[in-house]
Amino acid sequence: MTEIPHLTPREALLHALAVFEIPVREDRGHLIEVDIDYSIEIEPNGLYKLRSDGSVIAPFSDLEELCMFIRMG
Repeated sequence: MTEIPHLTPREALLHALAVFEIPVREDRGHLIEVDIDYSIEIEPNGLYKLRSDGSVIAPFSDLEELCMFIRMG
């Protein structure tokens, strides 16, 4: 997936989730809850922390990799 440089990390995440057809359950700004019991915390440095039950599963900097991981979950 090609990165779009003018998007904020949050906008880029929401775009990637839409492309991969991963439904967003709740958008809290810096924390996005998706429909598969995962939440994604957006760090200011552009790192995305995938969480389940409040615990960090893994950090991701690549949105395609993050979305593929969620889809496999």
